[in-house]
Amino acid sequence: MSKDTYEEAIAGLRKLLSEKSELEAAAVAKVRQLTAELAGATEKPAFDPIERIRSGFEHFKKENYEKNPELYAELAKGQSPKFLVFACCDSRVCPSHVLNFQPGEAFMVRNIASMVPPYDKRKYSGMGAAIEYAVNHLKVENILVIGHSCCGGIKGLMSIPDDGTTQSDFIEDWVTICKAAKAKVQRESKDLEFSEQCTLLEKEAVNISLGNLLTYPFVKEALIKKTVSIRGGHYDFVKGSFELWNLDFNLSTSLSV
Repeated sequence: MSKDTYEEAIAGLRKLLSEKSELEAAAVAKVRQLTAELAGATEKPAFDPIERIRSGFEHFKKENYEKNPELYAELAKGQSPKFLVFACCDSRVCPSHVLNFQPGEAFMVRNIASMVPPYDKRKYSGMGAAIEYAVNHLKVENILVIGHSCCGGIKGLMSIPDDGTTQSDFIEDWVTICKAAKAKVQRESKDLEFSEQCTLLEKEAVNISLGNLLTYPFVKEALIKKTVSIRGGHYDFVKGSFELWNLDFNLSTSLSV
């Protein structure tokens, strides 16, 4: 029964109730029953994660995989992406959607606030492995670090007390990778509102990450040989804009780090 039919039935029963008092008890019970059924009929169905995964893959297979057999046949032979992309874990800023990357086009590394830590074989071996594989084995030609608007990781960095007090097991320790960017924003933009400082920090943190890439010997060597280029980007999903920039590192031909 449709919502309109339920509402009409309830209205009719209420009218009947007002005209014939002897039907009061039965009518009240019926009104309550129909009201409950109507409420149940209009409730949002419970989220089913298994069904969401299944239907999502079915859509992908029908609209992408089956329509591009040549592409997936080629990808089965191996990958040769043009880009190494660092992006935030934030569910709102998937690079493949924002920049329309196709399968095989970009090697992705996603983490909190899209930060690149300095070279450290013990502390950041996972990140180092991804960068080394992309640069030395996949021979990517472009490295892109993308910051974004309303970034929770950047807000967290901006909110860390001066005494360094932490309230999490991992997050604050991770985002302090870009503490130099925070210091710059606080020094140069201390009169701005907190939200404005966060926006500036979203971009300055990207620059710190670009600088940290130079601490990886194989990245610096590739830059000097001009086999790879690195760029920073900022995606503002509130304004619907994307900024892209280069940094001049003034690299010499010396490969010493």
